Amino acid sequence: MATNKNNQPVKRKPSKRERRMKIIVYVMVILMILSTFTYGLAMFI
Repeated sequence: MATNKNNQPVKRKPSKRERRMKIIVYVMVILMILSTFTYGLAMFI
């Protein structure tokens, strides 16, 4: 069956969706750090 092939752990290159999810996670983390940094700067001003 075709579903059996997909369940086996196969070393394959990540699909576009997985890569996009990873990029989105990285961007969100960077935005969080930048927002906290700018918030800290605003508190000092």
